[in-house]
Amino acid sequence: MSAPAPTRPDRAEGVPTNADAAPALHRSTDSAWATLRRGLALSPEFAHGLLLTLFLALVATAGRIVVPVAVQQVIDNGLVAEGGPDIGFVARAVTVCAVLVLLTGICSYFMNARLYRATEFGLATLRRKAFRHVHDLSVLTQNSERKGALVSRVTGDVDQISAFMQRGGVLLIVSVGQLIVATVLMSVYAWQLALLTWVCFLPLLFGVRWLQKLLSKAYLAVRERTGDMLGVIGETVMGAAVIRAHGTETRTARRVDETVLATRTAQVRAQRLSMAVSPFAEFIAALAYASIVVAGVLLGIAGELTAGELVAFLFVITLFITPMIMATEIFNEAQNAIAGWRRVLGVLDTVPDIADPGPRGRELPRGPVSVRFDQVSYAYPSGPLVLDDVDLEIRPGRRVAVVGETGSGKTTFVKLLTRLMDPAKGAVLLDDVDLREVAFSSLRARVVMVPQEGFLFDSTLGENIRFARPEATDTELVEAITEMGLGEWLTGLAHGLATPVGQRGESLSAGERQLVALVRAYVADPDLLVLDEATSAVDPATEVRIQRALERLTSGRTSVAIAHRLSTAEAADEVLVFDAGRVVQRGSHAELVVRPGVYADLHASWVTSSA
Repeated sequence: MSAPAPTRPDRAEGVPTNADAAPALHRSTDSAWATLRRGLALSPEFAHGLLLTLFLALVATAGRIVVPVAVQQVIDNGLVAEGGPDIGFVARAVTVCAVLVLLTGICSYFMNARLYRATEFGLATLRRKAFRHVHDLSVLTQNSERKGALVSRVTGDVDQISAFMQRGGVLLIVSVGQLIVATVLMSVYAWQLALLTWVCFLPLLFGVRWLQKLLSKAYLAVRERTGDMLGVIGETVMGAAVIRAHGTETRTARRVDETVLATRTAQVRAQRLSMAVSPFAEFIAALAYASIVVAGVLLGIAGELTAGELVAFLFVITLFITPMIMATEIFNEAQNAIAGWRRVLGVLDTVPDIADPGPRGRELPRGPVSVRFDQVSYAYPSGPLVLDDVDLEIRPGRRVAVVGETGSGKTTFVKLLTRLMDPAKGAVLLDDVDLREVAFSSLRARVVMVPQEGFLFDSTLGENIRFARPEATDTELVEAITEMGLGEWLTGLAHGLATPVGQRGESLSAGERQLVALVRAYVADPDLLVLDEATSAVDPATEVRIQRALERLTSGRTSVAIAHRLSTAEAADEVLVFDAGRVVQRGSHAELVVRPGVYADLHASWVTSSA
């Protein structure tokens, strides 16, 4: 008697929790500052060597006052010095100024280089974390968004962060430093004019703070519309053959146009909001210049300001105004980056519902595996039960065919068996161990699923087979192919293992792609093989090859195959018949075909369609 399934406190008995769980990715609602802080914390590389980078930034920024100070000194102590112009002083001042400007340029170069390097390392970490987390999410959660939108979160959204960190980040550091240095120097020359300058720009600071909330929403909408657009375009490119076959080019083009125009509208609205600051900032700058000239002349007449100090002050105020004007562009990039960060954080905040137990996970010994479904029920979110109290056991080494009408629960059964999803009620056990307690490394080594359409990567035939066991040599791959009775097929390929398969394997036929998937599974050498049979769209010769390969692949190991053809059910040791989420019949083909019921009806349908 098998051991009872372990209880799970996080699984409610009765109604499946899946029916109430929304698999959609989270949407971060943190404030802009909280989002920025969390984003930087996710990539500690951003802070590597930060003190030295900030020191270089300080030197580079402080160097910007060299020219104004030199101008003041040349005018006051060189050109209008007592006793007439002092050409020697002017020459020394210009030389010192040139050396300091050169030093400033060198510091600026190294500051930028270090900042770019830290940024790229940090962004690479962020991309890796987001990408790996997407892969940790269940199939159900991944399917809640278009694949293009998911790719957008890992690529396009991070690119927006990159644009800010590498350009806006530099401008932000330099601009803040420049404002501080300019304010200090202006206060040294004339504190009254420094105060007047800040008074002129205070309305701009308050206006930007108000605009930040509007821009935050606008740029989040931009990132969402961009994700939608990439999703639709990705579907259109991948489904080009279907679109042409059904003559839906016009309708598809209209659908693409709608997403492109929606993205354009969101971009224009965000840009319009961000650009609203620029004319206002320029007006404030003009007002500040005019006010400083008038006030400076009055201070000069009163004897509180020299001609050189007034000219230098006008140079310095340019250092003050420039970052204020640049604030528009920095602010624009910052809001776009924060919107991107929010979407990336939304991915990372989505808790995987199919989690690796980690170090506590159990390792399963090698060998033919037994399978047990212990009163398993499952329902997709907001849907009815797909599996209803399934209770069965499959003995080690048995070849089992799963049959049933479309929607009967076959696919859900094998997804639970491979732990692409977890049951809402009950437990799935391998060798009497709950799958939820098995380490992913052990589970993926022991259980291999061959889907109905084996996905191939844009590489060679050999590399696609080697995907199952990277250390396998070409000789071992050829031996595996030969053992499966496919040596003649391999010899018939122009370049053997070096044959390019094309994107998604499109250089091969559907049957050949299935053969590659079977060889890949053979090389992986699993103890439990799960197959979604796909031989209905292949020619007779390829079907013979597939059947021969399947015979070799399933020999000596437990296998569960969704059977779409009569021959698969006939060759199985046992047949499970699903109907409305339940196993309604079980037995060999010979037993079930003579027994009135679902299987006999399916068999009659197969015979009729094959006639």
